[in-house]
Amino acid sequence: MPYLRPMLPPLAERMRPQTLDAYVGQKHLVGPGAVLRQAVERGKIPSFILWGPPGVGKTSLAQLFAKLLNKPFFQLSAINAGVKEVREAIEQADRQNLFQSKGAILFIDEIHRFSKSQQDALLGAVERGIVTLIGATTENPSFEVIPALLSRCQVYVLQSLSREELIELIHTALTQDVYLSGVDIQMQEYDALLLYSGGDARRLLNALELVSNMREEGKPLVVTNQLVAELIQKNPALYDKAGEQHYDIISAFIKSIRGSDPNAAVYWLARMLQGGEEVTFIARRMLILAAEDIGLANPNALLLATTTMDAVKMIGMPEARIVLSQCAVYLATSPKSNASYLAIDQALDLVARTGDLPVPLHLRNAPTQLMKTLNYGSGYQYSHDFPGNFVQQSYLPEALEGTILYEPGKNPTEDRTRSLLLAQWKGKYPYQPG
Repeated sequence: MPYLRPMLPPLAERMRPQTLDAYVGQKHLVGPGAVLRQAVERGKIPSFILWGPPGVGKTSLAQLFAKLLNKPFFQLSAINAGVKEVREAIEQADRQNLFQSKGAILFIDEIHRFSKSQQDALLGAVERGIVTLIGATTENPSFEVIPALLSRCQVYVLQSLSREELIELIHTALTQDVYLSGVDIQMQEYDALLLYSGGDARRLLNALELVSNMREEGKPLVVTNQLVAELIQKNPALYDKAGEQHYDIISAFIKSIRGSDPNAAVYWLARMLQGGEEVTFIARRMLILAAEDIGLANPNALLLATTTMDAVKMIGMPEARIVLSQCAVYLATSPKSNASYLAIDQALDLVARTGDLPVPLHLRNAPTQLMKTLNYGSGYQYSHDFPGNFVQQSYLPEALEGTILYEPGKNPTEDRTRSLLLAQWKGKYPYQPG
């Protein structure tokens, strides 16, 4: 018989940190000397938005700041709060400010789900210092937060927890939790727990608690990968809470399109629509895929994905399903190339390794006489003065001469591009024949 433990809040709630030193992860933000730790130590934090995947400590961080700064704390979820709830929270915070120092903290979870009018309702309170806004989002704030509010907030990016940090969480729970610290649980293997967590601390602690509930009275519980796998399979709902399955399904959707399977793409699209996924989120992911995975193999893919984004915003559901399906099928059946994606990543890596190399003199701008005297722009050849509007000359820094960053993909469109580059840059760039 499993041991019946006392009624307690969920383990993830019990393990919320009470000090910055006890907070696991995000050392670039809250570690010694980091920006948010310095702000707390000075006693004043700005309004900011925490952007990162689920279960990395966004809510814990907001609650911890309120505690450390001794500020009134108000929390809203964008899923069930409207303009009325936002205004009520602001009014309550304003009344609190009559008795305490200004700057009550208003934490809004999933702020990307707020409409423009809901976000507008926050502006005045943030500007006047009635509240210090902390928003949490799993989506890019550049797309989901209105510019006026975004300009008044810092954006801090949170990272997925590492394997070492997740294991640290397990050991902390087993040694410090009010319940688990008093029972004999022996961790023999970690891989299954870490796999099912997906870098999400909340999921990890939920799974650990599920496993701990299997302990029999008077016997130690030895945690193995097999035990964890069996228990999770019997409790699939453990990882279905709060839209967490959303990340697995959008991954399947994108990989189906990348893999040129329109049938699977439409199936996963239907799963998302049936589950109430936001149509703009789906459209945005297809927009990214059009540039990343199709690129110059079919430049029209990016145009159609951009039009799809505009269309679903205008018409909404249920008709948006038709536009999304058309775009998904088109992208799935398009030729694929990630050459442009690889090119910019290689270029960024090259810049990081080589630093700020000087711009060749003949490419520099020469708006003043002094610059002309220094040979800025000297020797530059204007392409349109030559046959075919092309002349071979150097455009990269001297130290990178001949470096190839864009290698055309293997598809009809980029095969033509390769042939053109081979003809124009013969002897300078060693492009591979198609």
